[in-house]
Amino acid sequence: MTQDTALEKLRELKKTFTNESFDYWGHFSNAGTWQFWVNIAFLVLPLIALYFLIDKKKALLIGFFGFNVHVWFTNIDQFGVLRGLWNYPYYVIPFTPVSFVLDVSLVPVVYMLVYQWTINNNKNRYLYLTLVSAFLAFIFKPILTWLDLFRMYEWMNFVYLFCGYLILMLISIWITAFFLHLQKSVAQR
Repeated sequence: MTQDTALEKLRELKKTFTNESFDYWGHFSNAGTWQFWVNIAFLVLPLIALYFLIDKKKALLIGFFGFNVHVWFTNIDQFGVLRGLWNYPYYVIPFTPVSFVLDVSLVPVVYMLVYQWTINNNKNRYLYLTLVSAFLAFIFKPILTWLDLFRMYEWMNFVYLFCGYLILMLISIWITAFFLHLQKSVAQR
């Protein structure tokens, strides 16, 4: 098989996947289902809360941290979905293989607000963001599972999800700290 043949096969499979996703969404996950509206609430309510609760003086810092969480969580989520380790039976946008509402809004906003609280109150961000990770993995995701908004497969379990949350938390903290360090080193010149 040549590279062009393999690439064309992948392109066709992606088109088929996208068409199947639209069909699935139209039958099971559309605006006529209560699950769709729960997902809309998970998308909109955290963003509204963030608008009112974010420390405007530190919005760039908090936003940068939240963007890190979003990027890493989306990548971890996409890996898990594409590898068949978990899935979301209901979603807002039919062509995304991941949970758009969790990746873009709910999870980053929760981490952002706790990160902001630790900064403003001089608390240990590692401790409190680890507690958030535990809450998401051991309380929130089991509730989503009970509501059939999240499913796990094969060897995946809530402990591994917790490890994923810890990884995204640590990377996001370290990248943010690195850029803060760069900013401070330039300011001291």
